[in-house]
Amino acid sequence: MSDSANPVTVTPTLDRVRLPADMKGLSDAELKKLADELRAETISAVSQTGGHLGAGLGVVELTVALHAVFDAPRDKIIWDVGHQCYPHKILTGRRDRIRTLRMKDGLSGFTKRSESPYDAFGAGHSSTSISAALGFTMGRELGAETGDAIAVIGDGAMSGGMAFEAMNHAGHLGKRMFVVLNDNEMSIAPPVGALSSYLTRLYAEGPVQDLKEVAKGAARAFLPEAFQEGARRAKEMLKGMAIGGTLFEELGFTYVGPVDGHDLDQLLPLLRMLKTRAKGPVLIHTLTKKGKGYAHAESRPDGGHATAKFDVATGAQVKAVSNAPSYTKVFAESLIKEAAKDEKIVAITAAMPDGTGLKLFAEHYPRRCFDVGIAEQHAVTFSAGLAASGMKPFCAIYSTFLQRGYDQIVHDVAIQRLPVRFAIDRAGLVGADGATHAGSFDVGFMASLPGMVVMAAADEAELVHMVATAAAHDSGPIAFRYPRGEGMGVDMPETGVPLEIGKGRMIAEGGRVAILSYGTRLAEVLKAREALQARGLAPTIADARFAKPLDTDLIDQLVANHEALICIEEGAIGGFGSHVSKYLSDQGVFDRGFKFRSMVLPDTFIDHASADDMYRSAGMDAPQIEAKVLELLGVAVAKRA
Repeated sequence: MSDSANPVTVTPTLDRVRLPADMKGLSDAELKKLADELRAETISAVSQTGGHLGAGLGVVELTVALHAVFDAPRDKIIWDVGHQCYPHKILTGRRDRIRTLRMKDGLSGFTKRSESPYDAFGAGHSSTSISAALGFTMGRELGAETGDAIAVIGDGAMSGGMAFEAMNHAGHLGKRMFVVLNDNEMSIAPPVGALSSYLTRLYAEGPVQDLKEVAKGAARAFLPEAFQEGARRAKEMLKGMAIGGTLFEELGFTYVGPVDGHDLDQLLPLLRMLKTRAKGPVLIHTLTKKGKGYAHAESRPDGGHATAKFDVATGAQVKAVSNAPSYTKVFAESLIKEAAKDEKIVAITAAMPDGTGLKLFAEHYPRRCFDVGIAEQHAVTFSAGLAASGMKPFCAIYSTFLQRGYDQIVHDVAIQRLPVRFAIDRAGLVGADGATHAGSFDVGFMASLPGMVVMAAADEAELVHMVATAAAHDSGPIAFRYPRGEGMGVDMPETGVPLEIGKGRMIAEGGRVAILSYGTRLAEVLKAREALQARGLAPTIADARFAKPLDTDLIDQLVANHEALICIEEGAIGGFGSHVSKYLSDQGVFDRGFKFRSMVLPDTFIDHASADDMYRSAGMDAPQIEAKVLELLGVAVAKRA
């Protein structure tokens, strides 16, 4: 994209602010200018990098107000999820690197403690900020060198049960801390549930309160003890008549709001007053608009949540054209076809209808599709209940988010052998979202469960068959994983055919060494085979398909006909390769000197980069697979530069 398409922003006030301390000398009028320039700089930066735009634009004024009033990094500003942290990063010494967002060796797209002392707590998943803020608060109470803790959490993230657990505990402890409820009626998808309706009523039943009234109401909570009883009696009489945050007050928080989160004339005096006078936990209810100030983001259904690089003037995104469909779309379309044949098939997502493809399913079968909000634990047990009722639930959750429902997978699904179908999207390394979103562990934590069938698609055609396999499997839980992004461009079947449970497939016959691939590394394995074939060392290639149950007949065949076996998978230690190794050990294969290697993700969290770069650093691309074969066979090979 040319520089002329996205000209450099003119930011004289922002140029004076390198760190939040530089804001202390600015007047309120200058802080308003700073907010305008900060919004322009955020738009300009994301147009060049891509990333999460709408959430950050929605909290520009709030970010300015928090940093102007509080004293970070001593005061801990904790951004829930972290999608909205780009303006925060610009104000906290990282403006010179903001155009490296989500790139290899660049800034993370989320808050990250190792990146800056101003990132008080790392986040890539939602609903954690209040718990973390309470931890900082009690650390302060116990003598830690820290100041106030301020959690900024969206209304969508408030639907996560962990947020309420934290508020319940914070209200019980009664210590001074702040929760800013950033209410934009929009998380990634429109929020669902009773809480969203409750928040809507809070501001629909009356106008946003005048700042003086807000300040007066808040100050009432901090009156001297002698006046508080009268204030309490008056408050109880008015509670049924006036707008107010009764739910939050019952949890032990002083409720303030709603207030306009884009109006610094409201935010600044309110935060200053609360900073001076608050004694216990306070919830500040701010109303904001996702994508605020950039029409092309405001007009999008998701508020411009995530975007590729784009032209600032037109909002047009620059996306690479692919001839292959995405795995997510293949899953959705396959599930729609299965649902057309079986009315018992239902689909469940946890606040990710677009990301999981279930928005397409919902367009065809709205009564059979359930978005439960940011509540993975509930999603799993809800699916278990559906299965127990005789339905055929497909619980579609990203690998990294499914971790949050693991106890429910064990206790509510696996122990009861309920036929919940887990569609695990974003398996393996995911690129720019980095370590917080990497699907590294699901093979290990799913395949360790008795009775769980665990599959991985090697390409998009295999995914079609695995959806059909899951639909036909009624004897217990079953899971299938697939990565982010486009497929391999293979020929697609008209309809899915159920696979025989626990049976892999032979891809190519060769000699000396066999490679047993699990998942979409198969494409890199085949590239490595071509290079090895030129050396006269073409290995046998097989696709395992199943991590559990293992195809032991296939493994026995590979062992019998080769001198060495390599397993490869897009997951951490403890997954497919570990199961194969256990089987070979139990069979006494290693006692006979058989050579075995397992290629898995390294024992470290890999920082954000392109997916190709991440797999290269993980040692799992075609040249490294080739080198592993040569090393195993004792063939000398020159190291890569």
